Formats: sequence, C-alpha cells, structure tokens
Amino acid sequence: METSRARLGPRAAQVDWVVADVTHWRPDRRFDVWHDRALFHFLTEPAQRDGYRAALRQATAPGAWLVVATFAADGPERCSGLPVRRYDGPGLVAEFGGDFAPHDVWRDAHRSPGGVLQPFTWAVMRRR
Repeated sequence: METSRARLGPRAAQVDWVVADVTHWRPDRRFDVWHDRALFHFLTEPAQRDGYRAALRQATAPGAWLVVATFAADGPERCSGLPVRRYDGPGLVAEFGGDFAPHDVWRDAHRSPGGVLQPFTWAVMRRR
C-alpha cells in the first residue's frame, strides 16, 4: 500500500485506504464497483467464501458492479506457495448465485513476473 500511496503522491489523500481480512470485514459504506483481481481464488474453504460474499453484499447495493478474476480451471493449482481454487466461467458465476447477474465472462492469459503464462477467468456481474 505504501508503494501505491507513493505513486499517487498528493492524490493519495483522495483514497480511503482499508486494510482488513475481507472474510470478516463489514464495510460502513456502499460501493458502486467491487473489483477483485486474484483474491477470490485464495479462498479455498467454504467459510472463507461465505465471509467474502457477506462483505460483498454489505458493501454493494442493487445495481452495483462486481468485477472478479480468478485462476481458470486449467490455471495453476498454487500461487505464492498457497493452494488456490480454480474456476471456469459458469463455476465463478455460480459462486455469486442469486445476488449477481452475469454481464460478461471471459478467459484471459496473464504473464506472471516470472514469465509464466497463467490462464484467468474473468466475470463482470451486476447486483440484483
């Protein structure tokens, strides 16, 4: 976070910086967009995903957008030494059930800092 603050310079004062465990976090405001690139796939236990979804529900109102990217079904089984849960498009959409309607789902390949190509599943969904 310090690197991001330094990059923003004086504009960093316009950002609300939050450090929390998303599986237990309960926001005190609502957001129009929730963007998650490569966190959700680290939540390998059902209780962790339940906590994430509870925070997401509290943090968004009907009409809000969810943008989420996880390792694809054929992506790595581990990242940074940790196990991950991999998703295809329908599986990722199903994780957010009746709360969000899918708008767009696609695959993408990300090149890691080490040069490894990693398949990702992306989904854009709208809160019902």
